[in-house]
Amino acid sequence: MNIAIIDYGAGNVQSVLFALERLGFTGKVTSDANEINTADKVIFPGVGEASSAMKMLHEKGLDKVILQLKQPVLGICLGMQLLCKSSEEGNAKGLGIFDIAIKKFSNQMKVPQMGWNTIYNLKSSLFDGISEKEYMYLVHSFYAPANEYSIATTNYGIEYASAIQKDNFYGVQFHPEKSGKAGELILKNFLNLESK
Repeated sequence: MNIAIIDYGAGNVQSVLFALERLGFTGKVTSDANEINTADKVIFPGVGEASSAMKMLHEKGLDKVILQLKQPVLGICLGMQLLCKSSEEGNAKGLGIFDIAIKKFSNQMKVPQMGWNTIYNLKSSLFDGISEKEYMYLVHSFYAPANEYSIATTNYGIEYASAIQKDNFYGVQFHPEKSGKAGELILKNFLNLESK
């Protein structure tokens, strides 16, 4: 299987590569439009700040590439947030695949949310074999409010969408590559998805 991991300078690419290797797959870290377009599956990782990450996507022309992808795409953490319409982080304009405005957690909460929290209301084959209230590893200060695309929910003072899906695009706020066996199963489920 041909797996492209989008390289735009804001990714947690090593931990994703290692998780794929543990599952017996090899990913290719690339910013080449042709390699991304022709991959069977595309992973869009992200760690960092939204507005500067969007700037790097624009500079490499990867924003246009991502919008045209037809195979299954998985956005992780910041990658998920960049698939959305906008983010309060740096007043960033996102890719707009999901009509969701990413918000900052209120000052009353400990930010970032860092560590293990549960996911529930699971609604996708991405979560085949995953129990309701399974623990996942999260590190983030911004979140997607509950919305029509939600396929998993997490509670951190408020309920928010910890995973979203629209057509061939999937996004997870948590880090499956750092979430033990359950996280690896989610990655495996993603790799097993049929192209639409």
